[in-house]
Amino acid sequence: MSHFHYDVIVVGAGHAGCEAALVTARRGAATLLVTSNIDNIALLPCNPSIGGPGKGHVAKEIDALGGELAKITDRSTLHIRMLNTSKGPAMWALRAQVDKNKYKEEMIRTIQSQPNLYLIQEMVAGLLIKQNHIDGVKLENGIRYHAPIVIISTGTFLNGKIYIGNVRYSAGRAGELASIHLANQIKALGFKTKRLNTCTPPRIDQRSIDFSDLVEQKSSSEPLAFSFESKKKIYQKHTVYLTRTNSQTHQIIQNYSHQIPLINGAIESIATRYCPSIEDKIIRFPYHDSHQLFLEPESDATNEIYLQGFFTSLPPKAQWEALRTIRGLEHCRITRFGHAIEYDIVLPHQLQHTLETKKITGLFLAGQINGTSGYEEAAEQGLISGINAIQQLEKSEPFILDRSQAYIAVEIDDLVTKGITEPYRLRTGLAEYRLLLRQDNADLRLTPYGYQFGLISKKRFQKFLKKENAIEQEIYRISRLKIFPNIQTNAQLSNINSSPIQKLMMLSDLLTRPELNYLNTAMLDPARPELDLEVIQQVEIQVKYSGYLKRQEEEVKRFKKIENYKIPSDLDYDHLHGISHEGIQRFSEIKPISLGQAKRIPGITPSDITALMIHLEKAKRNKKKFY
Repeated sequence: MSHFHYDVIVVGAGHAGCEAALVTARRGAATLLVTSNIDNIALLPCNPSIGGPGKGHVAKEIDALGGELAKITDRSTLHIRMLNTSKGPAMWALRAQVDKNKYKEEMIRTIQSQPNLYLIQEMVAGLLIKQNHIDGVKLENGIRYHAPIVIISTGTFLNGKIYIGNVRYSAGRAGELASIHLANQIKALGFKTKRLNTCTPPRIDQRSIDFSDLVEQKSSSEPLAFSFESKKKIYQKHTVYLTRTNSQTHQIIQNYSHQIPLINGAIESIATRYCPSIEDKIIRFPYHDSHQLFLEPESDATNEIYLQGFFTSLPPKAQWEALRTIRGLEHCRITRFGHAIEYDIVLPHQLQHTLETKKITGLFLAGQINGTSGYEEAAEQGLISGINAIQQLEKSEPFILDRSQAYIAVEIDDLVTKGITEPYRLRTGLAEYRLLLRQDNADLRLTPYGYQFGLISKKRFQKFLKKENAIEQEIYRISRLKIFPNIQTNAQLSNINSSPIQKLMMLSDLLTRPELNYLNTAMLDPARPELDLEVIQQVEIQVKYSGYLKRQEEEVKRFKKIENYKIPSDLDYDHLHGISHEGIQRFSEIKPISLGQAKRIPGITPSDITALMIHLEKAKRNKKKFY
């Protein structure tokens, strides 16, 4: 490696860029990370939180594969809770408020101490390309850096524009320059692009808030952590408060509708429906009397409070007026006004499942540039693009998970196969096999891959194997442990409000009763071994939900059959008979790698799939005859 030649160049040091650069450097590749501002690496420009439904699952999966997001979260947590505990384990979701300053500092420290990883503060002006192969990047200062792999993770910087009422200006984020030249080159290269937008809420000076009449939401009283390597902790210093908008708030916002760019047509692009602005909620859904808001801490080093639920592009004066109608905020002082930001994305159907572009070899895209929203969605794309970048450099098989293996795979497959019309937001409802893809078993599903790629230490892997073995042994043991129907047994069952048994049962069968769990059946099992709580949790979930899990595993087997039905990458769909015109167009555009992916393409009919199958079977028979 010379000063101007690297194995991998990563453009952008948000959550996607950091994960990508750390992966490639840890796997031995000389990696250059280019960022417009070193002080803002892994910035949390919107909500300083990690996790929640779907997102918490991905954070755990990133950790299981050897990524960094969960570890940094645990080192900067202020407030943490397990959501959806009244529902089944597939819906449980860990969510943490983190110290936005400490999170950034911890990631900067990690990046700057990583061997093989080199950092430079500059703007990328363009890509260097030779015969449809990436060759590096050109910086705004004229310097050229060369590499056979480039990963672009520019977030909202591509041609970004900020809106606050009637005020608008070019910016990648508040206070940072937009990337104009790179955005223009991407379009000139023939990539199909789209404009999307998102909003952030105002920040409030904590000292100006009256918390006395607000509902308090305390951090968990149970020790919690995101990373499977972190020690679980209890956090009591910070709390979250709840308040609500009211009719007066709504009237003020309606009075300013002609000055709201998201309403008056100044912004024509699409925002995510699952994270709507306050003006969207009030003007488009007027039948709601009020909307819940969360007052969340941002840092130990600041008095700023994040107003979750008040995402807005309102003019500054309107933000002041509207906020002061809300309980607890009557005398609030705004430290930062909320705003909308509009930016370019590259439509993700132009990517392979590895996140490499179909158009230019060696060019990968990760994060919001692919139309996603959220730190976790970006980080997992960075991780996957980084792994596949090294696989390509080493001429090894690409790393492609399927939808039955991880939420990570659900997101990437949705992007590549279905495309997007609005910012993509991962949620549990998008996963067909969510009972198998729980956050608690992310390590069991994915740690072997992390170890295979050298991202999990031998010590951690041995600990994982010990846990896996303990779970298997205990399930085996209790599935053969006989519980006899006698006076003592039924008395013990009565003590825990469970009905008596009339015939011999295995303890595993008894555990399927809703009122029973592993811990309260200890008196029926005096020879029980001492186990870690994580092992006990897995034993209980796998036994208690065994019937549901088996049914979903059968569904996965059927899914695998069509997913393993591979389609040649060079198949010319224009010459296939029996496929609709739209089907030919969509197949040619997406170039599905399997029959399963082909079936998930929007606009594809059952007859298109039948005609494709007939052709593939005929091609197989002819190939066999030839040989």
